[in-house]
Amino acid sequence: MAEILMRVSLGFVILLVLIRIIGNKQLGQLNVFTYISGIVVGSMLGDIILHSDIEFWSSILGVVLWVALAICVEFVSLKSIKFRELFDGQPIILIKKGEIIYSALKKERLNVDDLTMMLRTNNVFSVSEIDYAILEPNGDLSVLKKQTNAKYMPTMLISEGRVITKNLEELGLDKSWLWDALDGLKIKSKEEVLYAEIQEDGRIYVQKG
Repeated sequence: MAEILMRVSLGFVILLVLIRIIGNKQLGQLNVFTYISGIVVGSMLGDIILHSDIEFWSSILGVVLWVALAICVEFVSLKSIKFRELFDGQPIILIKKGEIIYSALKKERLNVDDLTMMLRTNNVFSVSEIDYAILEPNGDLSVLKKQTNAKYMPTMLISEGRVITKNLEELGLDKSWLWDALDGLKIKSKEEVLYAEIQEDGRIYVQKG
């Protein structure tokens, strides 16, 4: 009985630590690494608790090491945008200005039926209604319907002081345009910016860091 109590108690504490790592993210917001880590740790703890023939302290050490690695990955992801993109992935445009990007579908191993099903879950029943559809890293599909007075799709241009060159190019803009827009807001350096996005009317929204 004492051994069972010890196994359950330590397993419970380790599980709480993992929950704190995940933070307030909902299940649909987890990246693949964090989601799989939760499954792995849960499986390891289940075996430790239920199977008394498993060597206890060696198994606990294995769980602790796994959780420590998960903490390291989360920490580095917070500090490095490139590392974050490696583990979280990037949004993929599947529909652009009302046209399906078939090469993007193939890259994500999706077919047209998959796409139309995802659109229906967003209450969209015709591709002709859509300006942009973007597959998010967590698997959700974000949809922007066509608007007659919209010049641009609201898009992030700067994240934590780093210019998202790919997004600028997608919008047909360049860094010279961005520098002029920032200068008009009396911002002298991209490092001053926590977040910047272009709005539908072409204006730029900026939050300083």
